[in-house]
Amino acid sequence: MAAPMLRYISLSFARRPTVPSALPQHLSPSRLFSTTPAPNATLNQVLRGCRQGKRARHAVSPALAGPDCPQLKGVCLKVGIQRPKKPNSGERKTARIRLSSGAMVTAYIPGEGHNIQQHSVVLVRGGRAQDCPGVRYHLVRGALDLGGVANRTTSRSKYGTKKPKKASVGT
Repeated sequence: MAAPMLRYISLSFARRPTVPSALPQHLSPSRLFSTTPAPNATLNQVLRGCRQGKRARHAVSPALAGPDCPQLKGVCLKVGIQRPKKPNSGERKTARIRLSSGAMVTAYIPGEGHNIQQHSVVLVRGGRAQDCPGVRYHLVRGALDLGGVANRTTSRSKYGTKKPKKASVGT
């Protein structure tokens, strides 16, 4: 009885599975040498199909989506006014810009008042105007031809305004 058993053991060791040279992507090296068997899929998993990866999110500012494009220079083609979406009201100042990359974008002009007109050279950064549909860019105040906001005292760095001079007392 012992002889057939030895023969069975020796045959089982003789037929070792060969490891393919190019592994499929879903098999990792740790998966090949795991001691626990891979679980079989349940009926519901088979019926629903395999998992699908999530779609990549689109860029908020696609014209600046390159690796080295935090801002781009552009030329102003048209300055206009846009009405905001439903709960808000007012007039938002926007400009149509041709970027140095050749793309045409609509950009929001932040702050009160501005001095840009057609053919002004401006600096465009990302960031949408939430209540203006289609406006995905902001202009940088205080850079190139677009001046800073006059008489601004708070959040001056966002609006390109220098610190005001202190008035001298007792002269």
